[in-house]
Amino acid sequence: MMDEKDRNALVSYRIEQALETIELAKFLAESQKLTIAVNRIYYGMYYALTALALKNSFETSKHGQLIGWFNKEYIASRKLDYKFGKILRNAFQNRTRGDYDAFTSFNEQEVELMLKEMIEFIEEIRTVLNKPNLIDV
Repeated sequence: MMDEKDRNALVSYRIEQALETIELAKFLAESQKLTIAVNRIYYGMYYALTALALKNSFETSKHGQLIGWFNKEYIASRKLDYKFGKILRNAFQNRTRGDYDAFTSFNEQEVELMLKEMIEFIEEIRTVLNKPNLIDV
């Protein structure tokens, strides 16, 4: 069981990872490494989502469980706009396609949109994390 200080340190670390991943995804997109950029776009959101889950004392190593928790706690309950659930689902599906499906490719416009959505998603998570009484939001 993690104490409050360690939990807060890990939350901060995950947010830093998310912010660094934005920069990496931008670099990869500019370098025409679009499939790898899509992978990093999802993982940037994943790091932010992990921070949110940790702050709420929810821990899992399974992506599907984490996404399910987020949809139940934040999307279905209307704490966050439905579009954030859709952004996350699309990013996960695109990452999975890019990582596992043969001959999958993404174009610059698709990746540019994904990058914008990633940034919006991470900023929304950061806003939620900075609210007092997080669980009662």
